[in-house]
Amino acid sequence: MDLNIALILGQDGITSGAIYALLALCILLVFTVTRILLIPLGEFTVYGALTLAAIQTGTPSMVVWLLVVFYVTNTLLDLYSSLRNKTPFNLKLSLSWAAYIAVVMIAMYKLPLATLPAIVQILLALAVITPLGPQIYRTFFQPLVAAKPLVLLIVSIAVHVAMVGVGLLIFGPDGAQTKPFSEKSYELGSLVINSQTIFIVIAFLLMIVLLWYFFEKTLYGKALHATAVNRVGAQLMGISPLFAGKVTFSLAAFIGALSGILISPITTLYYDSGFVISLKGFVGAIIGGLISFPIAAFGAVVVGLIEAFAMFWASDYKEIIVFTLIIPFLLWKSLTSRHVEEESE
Repeated sequence: MDLNIALILGQDGITSGAIYALLALCILLVFTVTRILLIPLGEFTVYGALTLAAIQTGTPSMVVWLLVVFYVTNTLLDLYSSLRNKTPFNLKLSLSWAAYIAVVMIAMYKLPLATLPAIVQILLALAVITPLGPQIYRTFFQPLVAAKPLVLLIVSIAVHVAMVGVGLLIFGPDGAQTKPFSEKSYELGSLVINSQTIFIVIAFLLMIVLLWYFFEKTLYGKALHATAVNRVGAQLMGISPLFAGKVTFSLAAFIGALSGILISPITTLYYDSGFVISLKGFVGAIIGGLISFPIAAFGAVVVGLIEAFAMFWASDYKEIIVFTLIIPFLLWKSLTSRHVEEESE
């Protein structure tokens, strides 16, 4: 291996690592606030990429009908809960969701999708996928808000399997790759930097800044941060765990879909590609101990670099090499953490 090859592999590793870092941040965010390991995070990534690919070909994405199914299901669940607990039904929120879905469907079926500017196509894809986050939380996780983490993990796995099946039904077995945002490339010495890599790194850094601003400067962000630090204390101060769950799932769906859109021009994604992608983000989250956001982001970038160099030296074993990275960190965590039996509820 010479210097030029090392630079190319480093560029690929940083590109992949930035995506894994975004997913690792999502995993940590959802887990610290809701105690849910979001296994179907990769499906948001794949759904975002394949939805954008469909829009670029001028084909309305069937994901909008999934939004309709979730809306009807959740409305019925809310009505049942209101009648059972004798609480008022939030008609204003329900009508707002209905109006939003109607606007998205009109845009999907009435606009000339293939000729829209690239930024509008991306925003439309994000507008379709992001609402799936809070809708999925309301359907599957809100009734189990007080359940133990093991129960939530089992439900999360079930949701992942269901979303993979739905993805096959909506997108079919064929993979898709979107058009690149730009064809430009830049020379830095002997290294040719692809513009897509620059977009991914800029998006990663921008999301880091936006997340910092959201959690440190906004009221909703401080409420989520309080929930992550002390769930019981935050609830005693009037912060609803249901509200926190919906907001975190919305952020996870948005960042997951954005990650898929960013990598779709440089790799072909299939309906079942999401699990492996999110699993590599999970390795980064484990390196961060499911606590530290900066260490998780750094660990995910390291995972991307190791994967890139492993692909050169031992391509047949690159997945094994990446996933075995979590073993020493799990052993270290097991040896240095105090084990406390979970109290029975």
